[in-house]
Amino acid sequence: MTPNAPNGYDVIIVGAGPAGLCAAMYAGRGMLKALTIERGAPGGELLNTDLIEDYIGFESIKGWELAQKMTEHAKKFGAEIVTDSVERIRKAEDGWFDVATTRGKTYRAPAVILTAGGTPVKLGVPGEKEYAGKGVSYCAVCDGAFFKGEVLAVVGGGDAAVEEADYLTRYATKVYIVHRRDQLRASKIIQERAFANPKIEMVWNKRVLEIKGTERGTDHLVLEDTATGGRATLAVGGVFIFVGFRPNSGLVEGHAQHDAAGYFITDERMMTSIPGLFAAGDVRSQLTRQITTAVGDATTAAIAVEKYLAAVREREKAGVAS
Repeated sequence: MTPNAPNGYDVIIVGAGPAGLCAAMYAGRGMLKALTIERGAPGGELLNTDLIEDYIGFESIKGWELAQKMTEHAKKFGAEIVTDSVERIRKAEDGWFDVATTRGKTYRAPAVILTAGGTPVKLGVPGEKEYAGKGVSYCAVCDGAFFKGEVLAVVGGGDAAVEEADYLTRYATKVYIVHRRDQLRASKIIQERAFANPKIEMVWNKRVLEIKGTERGTDHLVLEDTATGGRATLAVGGVFIFVGFRPNSGLVEGHAQHDAAGYFITDERMMTSIPGLFAAGDVRSQLTRQITTAVGDATTAAIAVEKYLAAVREREKAGVAS
């Protein structure tokens, strides 16, 4: 498709994590004029992950190194990546998408692949940032194996927190679930599984005030009793935080079908309920969120965009509005 605007593209990819970079690579292979917009360095959450051991083909690789390899691979096929933050994605009356950024740019394309993912909700306490990747984690599946034989803490009381605590017991000698209330928010069946697990211990009515440690990593938490205000410490070798995850689905102006948590619902082509808007990776409603699923989504989305654009051209030739 030949863009009909000076700054037009065939497809705009929002986000340059694993999904975005994979989509950019496949778009380049498909000879599409594509633009990838990323607010920071390419790599996304890979840059916040120390060691990766669950990405097929790499028994062990640093997060930044995998990000670099993915970026170089995408650029080999002509990926154009700009550093900017997307503020709004809106489908215009002519069927094209306007993608507006904080730098005052508006890029246009008949298709968009949204791979902006989401953000784990942070506790916002001292030590959380300092020990990220050194004892503080937001993904049990990603990092659990690094904590074999350790005593761990999971912060949160919802389904994700309790399920991840149960998962971590396969590696840890003990897992504390630290919750600010006296009962969990998780579904009953998940709670029952946790209560029946001898490796799990509940720490009720406690709020994390600080995460402390040494140059080797996290070694204890400072807790505050939400009822009495009293303080205590909890010795742990790692802390997994599951107090929420916010998908970046709010970038889209207009209603696209989503689940109760705000994740986009797509069809088998990764297209949302807005024609031409595709979603891949952590922003999409699915069972698990891993690097492998992100690049799988992106592969499907990029190839589907080619077919979508071909169909649009055929409709235009036939004089049918898109």
